[in-house]
Amino acid sequence: MHPYLIPLLTFAAAAAVFTVTPGLDTAMTLRTATTSGWKAGLAAVTGICLGLGIWGLAAAFGLTALLAASETAFTVVKWAGALYLAWFGIGLILHPRTSLGTADAVPVQADARAAFRRGLLTNLLNPKVGIFYMTFMPQFIPPHVNVKEFSLLLTAIQALLSFSWLALLVILTVPLGRFLSSTTVVRRMDRLTGSIFLAFSLKLALSRRA
Repeated sequence: MHPYLIPLLTFAAAAAVFTVTPGLDTAMTLRTATTSGWKAGLAAVTGICLGLGIWGLAAAFGLTALLAASETAFTVVKWAGALYLAWFGIGLILHPRTSLGTADAVPVQADARAAFRRGLLTNLLNPKVGIFYMTFMPQFIPPHVNVKEFSLLLTAIQALLSFSWLALLVILTVPLGRFLSSTTVVRRMDRLTGSIFLAFSLKLALSRRA
């Protein structure tokens, strides 16, 4: 058996639990897929996973150590993320959509780009993701390995697991498309998601460095 197989499998199992635990990424994915379609949903998932990749890359080169060591850096990123989530959540509550497709709807391509940006920003503006990588991954890095290369490998595993799970959630919204396209359901979904984002905003604003 390859000496690194057990650490990799152990990390994959732990990361899988972390991935399927409902959180902000799950809320963002479900809201986007149910209100903007599967293409926008996958675009949001791609943005989220790119954010994970960037955080993992930063962790591999020690950049996110700044968040763990500097109260100022952590606070700046924390409040930027909290304000972004609050702004997005309030917008959903005050101005929910009435349908999934209207005559003046945003073109699919533009909508997908907007979903990608939302997914990416939501992930990058959450400093807890960086702290997670800095505190979680080192536990699975065996001795006598290239730390940067092994960290990048773990990051790739995490991103792959996240993409697979979130993409599955997007696919599962397709059979429910007719029900989810109801005006009442769309408005309630937007307002519910907006409330969830506000809750995450508050949680992020009150968070402290580990």
